[in-house]
Amino acid sequence: MKKRLYLNDLYDIYKALLTEKQQAYFEAYYFDNLSLQEISENFQVSKNAVSKQLTNIERKLLLWEEKLAFHHKKDMILLKIKDNWTKEAVRRILEE
Repeated sequence: MKKRLYLNDLYDIYKALLTEKQQAYFEAYYFDNLSLQEISENFQVSKNAVSKQLTNIERKLLLWEEKLAFHHKKDMILLKIKDNWTKEAVRRILEE
């Protein structure tokens, strides 16, 4: 479950870097909770093709996060904001 939530967060950040087909597969599997079989039927491709695409998408998302670290940076900003709730502190953190 934790991995699923993490991948959904990464998808929100890096979605634009995926093709439309990759976005459709990811959303069908992770958002709509469709099985590989259901996705393969909807897109008229083999179940193996869907599985390979999802594995490829997951690898890409993890690689982009490893290289760019936008998710990590977002988490660090939220932690700083949580620890410093004054308006001035939040403004200063966001400016950084």
